[in-house]
Amino acid sequence: MKSTAFTKYHIELGAKMAEFAGYNMPIQYSGINEEHITVRQKLGVFDVSHMGEFWVKGKKAFEFVQKVTTNDVAVLTNGKVQYSAFPNGKGGLVDDLLVYKINDETYLLVVNAANIDKDWAHCLKIAKEMGLNIGQELYNASDEIAQLAIQGPLALKAMQKLTNTSVEDMEYYTFKKLDFAGIKDVIFSTTGYTGSGGCEIYVANEDADKLWKAVFEAGKEYGIEPIGLAARDTLRLEKGFCLYGNDIDDTTSTIEAGLGWITKFSEGNNFIDRELFEKQKEEGTTRKLVGFEMVEKGIPRHYYEVVNAKGEKIGTVTSGTMSPMMKIGIGMAYLSKGYWKADTEIFVVIRDKHIKAKVVKLPIYKD
Repeated sequence: MKSTAFTKYHIELGAKMAEFAGYNMPIQYSGINEEHITVRQKLGVFDVSHMGEFWVKGKKAFEFVQKVTTNDVAVLTNGKVQYSAFPNGKGGLVDDLLVYKINDETYLLVVNAANIDKDWAHCLKIAKEMGLNIGQELYNASDEIAQLAIQGPLALKAMQKLTNTSVEDMEYYTFKKLDFAGIKDVIFSTTGYTGSGGCEIYVANEDADKLWKAVFEAGKEYGIEPIGLAARDTLRLEKGFCLYGNDIDDTTSTIEAGLGWITKFSEGNNFIDRELFEKQKEEGTTRKLVGFEMVEKGIPRHYYEVVNAKGEKIGTVTSGTMSPMMKIGIGMAYLSKGYWKADTEIFVVIRDKHIKAKVVKLPIYKD
């Protein structure tokens, strides 16, 4: 089992540790609800060093990223980030990811921890077909980079203390290269997986200790706390953000998953599976990922069946939990056509009982 550059701090702080994506990761510290509320109201720190980072460089960098991702890289300007997906050539998704545009010949792809090897193999195959120089024009830097995500409404205010570059006014889905906490050339971005604002900070592993100490010192007056992966999951679910392996996978398309907004059919954007996804957009799909909240008492879980009033199966829960902010069960599910409209009555099968719920427009939690 691998460790991140911050693992020793999680253990020192008494975090409940467990294996995740091959890493020894903190699942929770003080408790999921408490950590969740800290991020929604103040600021919290996530160790996300287990995420993968691939550099794409050179004359074919743009062409490569445009081919392997569903979004339109042509609209990116330097300093912008794009949420996107890797189609697998069979109508499903290899992964979802972030695309950072450094310049016309340099891109950073940030992928999910559990999919690093799979994503790398996928990118490697296409890069070789396109004649990219492996190790130079396509480079896997995943083991060299430490990353903290500081999330919450006070995150940018606290982090501003550690740099002379303005970060408090940064737009959503942008990044800057800057000096931060005495560390040179830090990548500082504002994407977020919690829906409460904040930033991500990328540094070399050797600068991790310096970063950890500086971040917690800067955030102390604002009530900063370390946050585990369990709260990260409840936070993203309240906001309707997809989790690979639950809500999207090798069998789901972006169109079915409600990710048509990251699937651009603009001229020249000839990504893998474009034809198939375009057909789905035009003709519609038989199922769609929707958000829901429980009307009756019950906590939905991954793989629970969803039925209609007649007890006929109409779908499957992909993610479910008890919302720490709303104090009710919430989730996402793939449902058959005819059950996608907000306020549609559905029933989640929990311990053989049909528990009433209703479809809601995402995000589920609206603060």
